[in-house]
Formats: sequence, structure tokens, C-alpha cells
Amino acid sequence: MATLRETIEELGPITDAEADWLALLVSDWQIIADLSFADLVLWRAVDEGFVAVAQCRPSTGPTVHLDDVVGTLAPGGRVAHLRRALEEGGIVASREPRWDETYAVREDALPVVMNGRAIAVITREVSQAVSRSSSRLELNYKGAADDLLRMVTRGEFPLHTSITGPRRGAPRVGDGVLRLDAVGHVTYASPNALSCFHRLGVHGSLMNKSLPRVTSELLEDQGVVDETLAMVVAGRAAWRTDLEANGACLSLRAIPVTEHGSRVGAVLLCRDVSDLRRRERELITKDATIREIHHRVKNNLQTVAALLRLQSRRVEAPEAKEALAEAMRRVATIALVHETLSGTLDELVNFDELVSRSIRMAADVASPDTQVRILNTGEFGLIPAQYASSLALVITELVTNAVEHGFEGRARGTITVTAQRDGHALHVQIADDGVGIEGDPTGLGSQIVRTLVQNELSGSIEWRKIEDGSVVDLRVRVEERASDPRL
Repeated sequence: MATLRETIEELGPITDAEADWLALLVSDWQIIADLSFADLVLWRAVDEGFVAVAQCRPSTGPTVHLDDVVGTLAPGGRVAHLRRALEEGGIVASREPRWDETYAVREDALPVVMNGRAIAVITREVSQAVSRSSSRLELNYKGAADDLLRMVTRGEFPLHTSITGPRRGAPRVGDGVLRLDAVGHVTYASPNALSCFHRLGVHGSLMNKSLPRVTSELLEDQGVVDETLAMVVAGRAAWRTDLEANGACLSLRAIPVTEHGSRVGAVLLCRDVSDLRRRERELITKDATIREIHHRVKNNLQTVAALLRLQSRRVEAPEAKEALAEAMRRVATIALVHETLSGTLDELVNFDELVSRSIRMAADVASPDTQVRILNTGEFGLIPAQYASSLALVITELVTNAVEHGFEGRARGTITVTAQRDGHALHVQIADDGVGIEGDPTGLGSQIVRTLVQNELSGSIEWRKIEDGSVVDLRVRVEERASDPRL
């Protein structure tokens, strides 16, 4: 599916600035469609007339276009109307409604202006099949839409700072609308907007009241307040912020209304996001708790490793010392996984970084007298935490085994770890240039590896002797076993 920029560029040359301006308009024109109870269509002029390059349907009323019109050429009877809007520079209302199949459509056209030059045309199309009463809400909604559309014709809308932001809960027209004058007094508040402020503790009508003063009274007992809040509730800045009071939270978004550069009012959208923010705080608390648990597990495992080290110093038998050293190494590998998890919000491990540290540590401990060069190729990617410990143990054991038995009596050697990831399927190949192996190994480390691969990783493993060493092929699947219950 072509992007807006690609669709526009197919119709003829356009500058980067113009393409960015149209993209910014389309990203934020849903509010105009909802306030107008109308479809919006963006047209670009071509030799044959005008071609539709984007459209927007209202969420507050019925749509005119049941099918997409993007890419279609405007009918000949509408070209003059569109060209008149492009040339006159203002909102041009159609003299008579046009007929689409069985219902009439009233259409307004206006130019999209950037830096004083018209670069496209918008049509606002309303079906006449549904008669709407001229209620106070509808009159104010349409009045606010007209204010924004006139800003489009002067090149004052869209606003670069009028962003919804990354946080969830961006308010829309149906959530609540207020209109403010130039000094921040409320000239209209929709019923949903009144309900939102009532939840904050504001009682009675907001009409003709100073919204900055109303909000400041709500926040008298609060210490630190978002510095952007005063700008938003006064309608002085195109921004989005949250207002919290009396256990409720509103998401507020302001769109200043300007006329030739001078601010004459604002449109303010509001939405009650109390439950959403509460759940977000719960998730943050849970994430912090999970990280703390991983951190404590890591500390406990390091304590266990230290106890094993102390015990090994008191043991005289070489076999016991070796067994304790191997246990200490395995505990340290698991601790490394939990250390990685304690520093991230996700239950995912950057396994490439982890495996580099673990196998280097394993090689140094397994044979301090042998210089082992370790080469890593390919990428493991992100591994779910439920597999990370088992997979790290398996790879560490395999590398340790290669160092201890493949390079015994040698001064140096090379181990190559190759990872191939295809979605959830992971293929790891560990090759060494040592003396090779005869048959499948039967030691404790090999038994641990087989158990983990078969029972924990649902995979397979194979040892092979090659001409100049040995190779271990490991195939596992690393996919989430169940969806995250916190989402």
C-alpha cells in the first residue's frame, strides 16, 4: 500500500516541505472531520483536473464515502468548484448539493496553504440524507471546525507542536470539547467535557469561567505541577498534558485558534483516563518489582557461588575441587542472566551480549593455561527470559567441554559460535579446532546439556567429529509460552 508521500509524488513534483506539510495535516485532521460531522478529502491538482490523495471519515456521524476515493479523479462537474477554492483562497460553499446515488451531499472546498501558496484542496462533504437539528452542541462543533479550516486557508494549521504524544489516552472529539476565548474563559463545554471536570471535583457550569483559575483551585494542595498545564488550560500552546485531582485524571489537548498570527481562542479536548493511568502505574510498579526480584536472585546466586568457592578451598581431593568449580561456574552463568534481566523493563534478554560474556568467562575458567580465541558470528537476538538461563547454561557447558577436552595439552585454540535465527527457530553451531570427539560424550556436563535441550528448550543436539576438530549442532525454539498477563 502506497504512503501519502508516494501517492502525491506519482502525480507530479512536490518539495519535501510541501509533502511534510500535507502529511502533518493528514495526521491531525481527524479532529476537523469529527467537529464537522463530515468526510474530508484531500485533492491535488493535475492536468486532467484533481485527484484524491487522502480521505478521512468522521467518528461522530455517518460517512458519505462507503468506498475509498483515494486515487480517483474528480468528476468533471466538480473541477470548477475545486479550482475556484484553489484560486480564491477561502472556504467556498457549493451553491447546490450534488447527488451521490440516492442522497444529496453538500460540499465545501478550501485551499491548503503553506507559506502563502495553495498546494492542495480539501473538500468537506456532508450527507443530507440524515437531517440534523441545529443543537447548541452541533453549532459549537461546526463553529470550532470552521475556525480550524480557516486556519488551514491561512497556512496556520496544522501546528507542528500539536502532537498527541506517545502516551496512551489521547482525547478525541467524542470524549469532550471546550471552546475558550483569548484569555482562557470557557465559551462552550460539551456534556462529556462537563462530566470529565465533574469527576475532578468541579461542580456547576463552566460557562464564562476562567479555566486556568478553575484548575488552579483544584491543584492548590498539590506540590509539583506539570509546567505545561497552565499553557494548555489557557489555550496558549498546542500541547497535551494530564490534569490529576481528587483521584481522577484527565488527558487534555489544546489547539490554539489563531487569526493572522494572533491567538483569538482555543479548542480544548479532554478525556477521563483515570483507569488507564492507574493501570499504567500498576505496570510500572510490577516492572520495578520484577527487576528487584531479578536483582536479588542474582545477589543470592553470587552468594551461593562464593560459598562454593570457600568450600572448594577446604577440600583436598582434586575431583571434589573440580566438581565444586563446575558448580560455581554454572551458578555464575545463571546469575549473569538475572543480572541482565534486572536492568531491563522487558522479560527479554539481549542474548548476543550475554553469551559473549558467559562463554569468555567459561573459557578462562576451564583452562587458564590455554589461550582460547572465541569467534561469534550471526545473531541470537532477543531471547525470552524463560529460555535464557537454560540456553546460556547449554552454550557455556559446550564451550567449557571444548576447552577442557579439545585443547588439552595445547597452548592455544579457536572456538567458533555461529547463531542463525529464523523467527522462533534458533540454530547454534559450536565448532572447535581441537582433537575432536569419538561418539557422543557421556560426562555430567553432557547429561546436563541433553536434559536442558530436551526438557526445557524442546530442541535437539548432535555432536560430530570433523577433519580438524568437532562440531555441535543445537536446534531449539525460543517462543513465548503464554501471553504476558500484564498486557
